[in-house]
Amino acid sequence: MRMNEGVEWALHSCVNMTWLDRDEAVTAKKLAAFYDLPAAYLNKQLQALVKVGILTSTSGPRGGFKLARRPDRITLLDIVTAIEGGEDAFRCEGILRKGPGGRDDVDYRAHCEVSLAMRQADLAWRRSLAGTTVADIAATVERKHPGAGEGTRARFAGI
Repeated sequence: MRMNEGVEWALHSCVNMTWLDRDEAVTAKKLAAFYDLPAAYLNKQLQALVKVGILTSTSGPRGGFKLARRPDRITLLDIVTAIEGGEDAFRCEGILRKGPGGRDDVDYRAHCEVSLAMRQADLAWRRSLAGTTVADIAATVERKHPGAGEGTRARFAGI
């Protein structure tokens, strides 16, 4: 499975926003400049996060984006789903129905061992992402790189 690059951009943007003051908004332009990304495309990803209530957006001279919820209430799955959608990675098309002994009255998504194994793997992946919050990532970054939050705030102030 391959996710589009917007997922990575959105995840990093949300982690960076954890280090800003709760009432401080940051523009898509500043977030994009932080990693040398195209601002218009990053803005599209951030707007997807606004639609699902992960971020808020304010226009005007002091406008921009900020977290709509506490970082410990935003999971990685929330962000991935906002950008990629909620569909399963594997889609069983029921090809067993067309094979030898296949039947039209059987829901092969519920009886096919391949489908069941793939759904189980997808569920494990989703549980892992749902069990990790933006706050968890920010805390790990701070533990491994003390001062990362302070450096991020300073960089945003200088952009």
